[in-house]
Amino acid sequence: MHQIKISNILIDVIRKDIKNMRLAVYPPGGRVRISVPLHINDETARLFAISKLSWIKNHRQKIKEQKRAIDRYFISRETHYFFGQPYLLDVVEHNAVPEVVLKNKTYISLFVRPNTTTEKRQSIMNEWYRSELKKKIPSIIEKYEKQIGVKVNNWRIKHMKTRWGSCNIKDKRIWINLELAKKPIVCLEYVILHELLHLIERYHNRNFKAHIEKYMPQWKSHKEELDRLPIYYRK
Repeated sequence: MHQIKISNILIDVIRKDIKNMRLAVYPPGGRVRISVPLHINDETARLFAISKLSWIKNHRQKIKEQKRAIDRYFISRETHYFFGQPYLLDVVEHNAVPEVVLKNKTYISLFVRPNTTTEKRQSIMNEWYRSELKKKIPSIIEKYEKQIGVKVNNWRIKHMKTRWGSCNIKDKRIWINLELAKKPIVCLEYVILHELLHLIERYHNRNFKAHIEKYMPQWKSHKEELDRLPIYYRK
């Protein structure tokens, strides 16, 4: 990887075995990256970046203005989200196996041993989020697999800093961001559908958009809702 500079913006240039150039802007700082086919030279990449300069500046501004999730210390009365709904955290110390319990429409109870660190509390919460996501994902995947006519070999959950999901087309495996356990279910559905569609269309072109319109006509509103929500960045 090396960098080029356009209008005081440093752009990472990465060469890959791909057919077309791909441009991306990543949170939290607005890092810009161009993925370039192996046969494309730097001057062509530079001209491509210049042609997309307005798009780059617009996306960097959106990232700058986007809400950021506040730091969490996993203490009582702190607000945490579960599938789009806010809950107050109720931390209960006990000498037993740690667990998380959705108490009612107001509280998430976090049972931990005395003197449990913030990092360990976060880990316990994340494992609970993971287990709850695992309950939701299979039925959504099955629903859209039947509609689209595709089949994934595997799906997994992990923390991703810049993506809500990803798809390994060759292995037919999709990854889901753990943070989606905190977002509305419609956002989870949108991300799963998006990744499954990459099994029939690799690129975000007109064909891809036609497919997503067909299976989820309201996808734009779901995407906008997801983009408006606070982003959590793991330190």
